[in-house]
Amino acid sequence: QVQLVESGGGSVQAGGSLRPSCAASAYTYSSYCLGWFRQAPGKEREGVAAIGGGSTYYAGPVKGRFTISQDNAKNTVYLQMNSLKPEDTAMYYCAALIGCDVSRPLNYWGQGTQVTVSS
Repeated sequence: QVQLVESGGGSVQAGGSLRPSCAASAYTYSSYCLGWFRQAPGKEREGVAAIGGGSTYYAGPVKGRFTISQDNAKNTVYLQMNSLKPEDTAMYYCAALIGCDVSRPLNYWGQGTQVTVSS
């Protein structure tokens, strides 16, 4: 069963940092690559970063600022977000990926974690 729980968002000023976490069930963590997605009000959900199979992926707007990592002992994926900008404000979700493809998330979404960046 796919289980994902996001936490660790918050409110920061521009230029600040946050590190949300995604705790996965053992089944989910061992069976899928995992990715971070975000959705801002009035916008479509977009893939931000992904990890698995020894590889990582970053969307253009976050490349060089965000780092995705994983802790195998905790079945947890992290998203270190540095140099945050107001346009990073969104609800952030993690998802299991079909074929490690960030464009193919499983249709299972947790509650997400809110990230708000003020100017």
